[in-house]
Amino acid sequence: MSPLILRAHAKINLELCVTGVRPDGFHDLDTVFQTIALHDVVTCDVRPGPFALACGTPGVPLDERNLAWRAAAALWRRLGRPGSPQGAAIRIEKRIPVEAGLGGASADAAAALVGLARLWGGALDADALAEVAAEVGSDAPFLLLGGTAIGRGRGERLVPLPDLPPCGLVLVLQAFGVSTAAAYRWYDADQAGQAPAASDLGPNWVLPSGPIRNDLEAPVARRHPEVLRAKADLFSQGAEAAGLSGSGSAVFGVFASAEAAAGAAEALGRAGWRTRASRTLSRAEHDARWNA
Repeated sequence: MSPLILRAHAKINLELCVTGVRPDGFHDLDTVFQTIALHDVVTCDVRPGPFALACGTPGVPLDERNLAWRAAAALWRRLGRPGSPQGAAIRIEKRIPVEAGLGGASADAAAALVGLARLWGGALDADALAEVAAEVGSDAPFLLLGGTAIGRGRGERLVPLPDLPPCGLVLVLQAFGVSTAAAYRWYDADQAGQAPAASDLGPNWVLPSGPIRNDLEAPVARRHPEVLRAKADLFSQGAEAAGLSGSGSAVFGVFASAEAAAGAAEALGRAGWRTRASRTLSRAEHDARWNA
């Protein structure tokens, strides 16, 4: 069998509302996920012997700390295979920045599940694969689905939404990273004694203009004021909406077209920001992830 090559697309959160804290310590969310064109490349291939993972990006773990590794182990168990995963290797070419709130690790895990299920001959339907993804990470089920969707619970309970009209995006990539654990710890510290604000996300959700609601933005920006400066600069370049993605550190702006986003990214780059122009990705485009 030839190597299976997949695009592992990033996501942004077009809204993120923290609705409570669960007994297991995780936070309940209402969030709107959106896949974007920015992607890693995940190659799955046959390899005699134990499962192996490779990546040329410094700092990316190549063991069970990597979500793609965990995805392989979870899928192997779901298929009823004994022992540790065997007979496959994955190589990840990283293009999605780490600790940026763009879901890169979960995207790699989702792509690994799709590729390994085919490589290992696993007859799992979409629902079963999503259950495996939920074992691996909160964002991984959405990154199997793609497009636009509401995520509830830890983000794994999905309500698909109609695709947005195509939008251009500018990502402002910060010089610092923010771990998900740190962002929620800061949220809890800042929110102590206050009830979470209610969420009104529903099937008739419409992308707001102006600032994006993200309940993690204020705690992160309090420690990293660059977040608010990036938002202000995105609006100055004509962004229709802007906000922190997930737990950060990336800030995104939504533009009317890819051309407008490209121009804004160039201008912000001249002003000293590290930027990347991208665009929203429909569910059908996300499903066509093969042969990257």
